[in-house]
Amino acid sequence: MLHNNLLAFIITLALSVIWLRFVGYATVKHWIPSTISRKVIHIGTGPLFVACWVLFDASVYSRYIAAIVPLISTVQFFLAGIGKLKDRGSIESMSRSGDYRELLRGPFLYGIAFILITLVFWLNSPVGVVALMTLCGGDGLADIFGKKCGRKVLPWSAKKTWAGSLAMFAGGYGLSALIVGFLALTGNLSINFTIFLAKLAGVVLVSTIVESVSRSDVDNITVPVAAIVTGLLLNI
Repeated sequence: MLHNNLLAFIITLALSVIWLRFVGYATVKHWIPSTISRKVIHIGTGPLFVACWVLFDASVYSRYIAAIVPLISTVQFFLAGIGKLKDRGSIESMSRSGDYRELLRGPFLYGIAFILITLVFWLNSPVGVVALMTLCGGDGLADIFGKKCGRKVLPWSAKKTWAGSLAMFAGGYGLSALIVGFLALTGNLSINFTIFLAKLAGVVLVSTIVESVSRSDVDNITVPVAAIVTGLLLNI
């Protein structure tokens, strides 16, 4: 049992590190613009991590072992954010302006959200998975499309656009459906998928509205909290 979880942990950590390092290297080499690199990491890290949950066994210790992976990244962001870790790739790929102190805001809160949701929900409920995927796919795409395609701002938020909110809803809904469907297909979640998809629309809609009024970086907390509260109320 311990051996299985150790192997699952190593694979999960390796994939996470490879993804982070690849995007960091691509940013330094200017293959990926620094303006979107942090969102590329934002979108890709979560699905990789959650998909790897199927590698862990059914013991009570699995979630704690898995949570070490985002914990390592979060500690790295913290150390880089206070200037104790000189990691140019991480700083350039995870910050908007290249200021290392930015890692103490969005990236750090992103890591905290992953740790807590993994520990609290794990594979016992799709609520946690939806919260993470809405944060990854929804919030990630909202920022990219909002800046690239956004022309009309929202009536209630001058800094958010209709394009960004539509991308938020589509990304959150699509990625949540994909990953929850994968976990259900592998026998790790037991749900009525048709009913789930109907309720998912309500969860992502509320999360989209919350994102539209949230301050930048703080939405790494407000979006998953909104998804969790709505998901529990709708009993997805």
